[in-house]
Amino acid sequence: MTTDVHLRDLRYFATAAEELHFTRAAERLYVSQPALSKQIRALEGQLGSALFERGPQGVALTDAGEALLPHALRVLEAWEQGALAVESARAALRGTLVVGMSTSPGRGGLLPAIRSRFTAARPEASLRLRQVSWEDPTAGLADKETDVAFVWLPLPDPQRYGWTVVAQEPRLVALPEAHPLAEHAEVDFADLAPLPFLALPRVAGPLRDYWLALDARGGRPPLIGAEVASAEETYEALVAGLGVCLVATGNAPLVTLGGVTTRPVRGIGPSRYALAWRREDADHPLVRACADASRLASGAA
Repeated sequence: MTTDVHLRDLRYFATAAEELHFTRAAERLYVSQPALSKQIRALEGQLGSALFERGPQGVALTDAGEALLPHALRVLEAWEQGALAVESARAALRGTLVVGMSTSPGRGGLLPAIRSRFTAARPEASLRLRQVSWEDPTAGLADKETDVAFVWLPLPDPQRYGWTVVAQEPRLVALPEAHPLAEHAEVDFADLAPLPFLALPRVAGPLRDYWLALDARGGRPPLIGAEVASAEETYEALVAGLGVCLVATGNAPLVTLGGVTTRPVRGIGPSRYALAWRREDADHPLVRACADASRLASGAA
């Protein structure tokens, strides 16, 4: 038996079997009745069996036609499901990826470089940026407001997320220009530890602890001068003398707007800025494309 049967032939056969009337079947298929009859005869020739009995009383399925019909319907249904899956994949590629951030990933043109590579890989898709408060260290990932996000490590519940580091920067101390430690070109963290610090809100969890450098305090709790949830609040608190704070090198321009300066700090490690995503979404084509673009852009930077 030949296996070289076209999907069109099965569709013609199934429609004719449902109608048991070649003229009505041809109308449903938008073909002429002679063209339909010709294709049915060709299919019968390929299979070596008559599929329809044609007589004065009309058209009926033969035993071979009855046997073929359920298989033909399953093949057609499977093909429809396959076509829908392809369209779903195409729709995903044409979609919009929502990118969360609490601070801009400018950093020497990093964001334009990522966008450029993403667009080259997925020209039908687009990126939409969403600013998120510092109160959410996942920048919208936790509550699914964003698809991917630029975040500072460490993340809360790290097992939920995957990420790729796009920048590693020294942590500086930001302090008022009139502060005695501002006279030094570099500051030991031991000299900073007793001072009041500006802290992220408690809901920031491990990220609050990180920017307070808890791991460098030898178990001694920090003195909190104020809580801040934005660059503007941080600057105002610094100018008011409510405390000092650690900032990544790339974020220093956000708080050194006049009356505030930064100094390198000895005794603490660098910060890590990453593009993160939920592990359950790791195989989404747009998430993968953005992650790949981020790796390429940060490697080229």
